[in-house]
Amino acid sequence: MKLERLSRNRTFDGWLERYRHRASSLDCDMVFAIYLPDQTLNAPCHSLYWLSGLTCTDENFTQKAGALRVASELGLVLVCPDTSPRGFDMPGEHDSYDFGSGAGFYVNATQAPWSSHYRMYDYVNVELPALVDASFPVTGKRSISGHSMGGHGALISALKNPGLYSSVSAFAPISNPSQCPWGKKAFSGYLGNDTESWAAYDACALIRGELTERLPLLVDQGDADDFLDEQLKPERLQAACQASKHPLQLRLQPGYDHSYFFIASFIEDHLRFHARALNSA
Repeated sequence: MKLERLSRNRTFDGWLERYRHRASSLDCDMVFAIYLPDQTLNAPCHSLYWLSGLTCTDENFTQKAGALRVASELGLVLVCPDTSPRGFDMPGEHDSYDFGSGAGFYVNATQAPWSSHYRMYDYVNVELPALVDASFPVTGKRSISGHSMGGHGALISALKNPGLYSSVSAFAPISNPSQCPWGKKAFSGYLGNDTESWAAYDACALIRGELTERLPLLVDQGDADDFLDEQLKPERLQAACQASKHPLQLRLQPGYDHSYFFIASFIEDHLRFHARALNSA
């Protein structure tokens, strides 16, 4: 598959590159960022996929999270996809920040007109990993993390794909999307009004189900997050994990909000968590 390199910047003994390619799962051109530490010049390295939140693109994490220095030290390749398909201008696609453009929610839409293009679940878990594995010096072993909507995406991606990821973590994830305003709006639009179908993309429902793999979850949540009570609901994730004996480390961080200042404060912990899992798997 043809990759068009858009930019290349030297940073922390590695290269941050951005690429455009045709995504068959979404039927559009997509852009992703990839950080390649210099260790990849000598041998393939493991990968960490980062899924960003509402309104974000591939650039937010690489520019704001402060992750590249530690990724360089650990020899981790970082892969940062966009958050939704681009370029269609469908009716209503750009009307709100929490649905449509920038808000793909990492599901495969089943409702028209979204089902033609909004298939971010397949893009993130099938198409992009195959492309990265075929095009870059990576081992094929990968982990996944994300923030807010992307934290939701990371959790469901790992829970629904046993063996695909070595570890999973999240910052302020939308833990129970079928029971919060953001999730209800997105799921009704992308998946329809059959709320039973929403469970396939809800971390709490998946954890309460019959899983063949139970990767430990690392979740950080700021207690000063404006979205904590209405949208994120980490207590429901904790309850689901306790009921199903699913391993969870939920850290409530005093004074931290929903911003990238929060992510930058704890991203090193997450990168080291993933590096340990990838190197021991």
